[in-house]
Amino acid sequence: MTSTWAAGEGPDPSMQRGRPRVLLVSSQPTQNPAPLRLLEQDPRVDVVTVYYSLLDPRLWRDAEHLTKDAFDIPMLDGHSWTHARNYSPWPSLDKFYGLVNPGIIALVRRHDCCVVFGHHYMSFWLAIAAARVFGKPLLLTTDATSLDPRPGARWRAALRTGLLLPCLYRRVADLVLVPSTASRRFVRSLGVPADRVVLTPYVVDNDSIAAAAAGADRTRIRKRWRIPADAAVLMFCAKFLPRKRPHDALEAFAQANVPNSHLLMVGDGPLGDSLKTGAGRLGVGDRVHFPGLVKYSALPEHYVASDALVLASEHEPYGLPVNEAMVCGVPAIVSDRVGAGYDLVEHGKTGLVYPCGDVEALARVLSQALRDPDTLRRMGEAARRRMESWSPRENAEAIVQAVETAIAGRHPRAGA
Repeated sequence: MTSTWAAGEGPDPSMQRGRPRVLLVSSQPTQNPAPLRLLEQDPRVDVVTVYYSLLDPRLWRDAEHLTKDAFDIPMLDGHSWTHARNYSPWPSLDKFYGLVNPGIIALVRRHDCCVVFGHHYMSFWLAIAAARVFGKPLLLTTDATSLDPRPGARWRAALRTGLLLPCLYRRVADLVLVPSTASRRFVRSLGVPADRVVLTPYVVDNDSIAAAAAGADRTRIRKRWRIPADAAVLMFCAKFLPRKRPHDALEAFAQANVPNSHLLMVGDGPLGDSLKTGAGRLGVGDRVHFPGLVKYSALPEHYVASDALVLASEHEPYGLPVNEAMVCGVPAIVSDRVGAGYDLVEHGKTGLVYPCGDVEALARVLSQALRDPDTLRRMGEAARRRMESWSPRENAEAIVQAVETAIAGRHPRAGA
């Protein structure tokens, strides 16, 4: 449901009395609006999402300068939303001052509770300040697993993270919402009491992905890349960036040297050319395939065509491809730096875990896994079952309960 009202136009006529009016503050639409649709249907809350940026082609690139054109699915359907106009003279999703949306102040004032999904832009801090000035319960979200700046982060961003975030979570937020056990451990390590940290599972649209997987032809992708029907297929699905360590996956695959095995390198990025060159140098050029940037709607058939997913990242606060693969019944092989591994990858049951950066260890894991298709199938079925309780339903329910808790005042912010 698209919005027909905007900041400054007075109360939203769709607001219903008798249930809390909740404002979700987000920089932009995401590929997973399923929890928002569930919140829209929940009789306990009246929710609207405000986006600081819509699908503006000037901005629709992420902070690592990679296009998001692959997200070819509806991202604004099925939930109430509005757009606060961006007045930044330097509009960007790559700069702190790239989003300056003063209309957020009026929106916060008109709602009973504010959930802010991030802190990376000026406008997020406007929302946080407005919530405190107007006395609104404030829920902040973070997927961080450490205070270490992301590789390539500007020094000012690193300084903000190191100095401000601990104070923000301890003394400003009523509750902190985290998407994973790894994030919860991190926030707790900053001194935030356990009863003020709420796990809201980081999820994908399980039902849509499962439906697409059920209708996928496993052989179609294999035929396209001339992969035999009986081959063992490993899939890497991530940006080709240093922090994702795609060369680790490639080199480990070559070292494993499993007969009749193939590697799908799904993604794009600055390391693309070196990966293609590396595949030839390692003697596996005929068994490593580069589909490029795959449209989001086509990802399920790539997972179905594979027998296991590998994520080798050294900096991966979460890692949504793990969810996507497991919903499709594909086990995940992940480094111990992938946040999703703490909740979803049970070693030997739903996938496998290895020490990040240890290519030889990964090669041993791949050698064992790709030679044992029966075990991969069993882990894949266990992975699918695991995702039944890590879904948009759990995410939406956790958010509603957190909102009710914050509004009830059971957990007033520290120092208040």
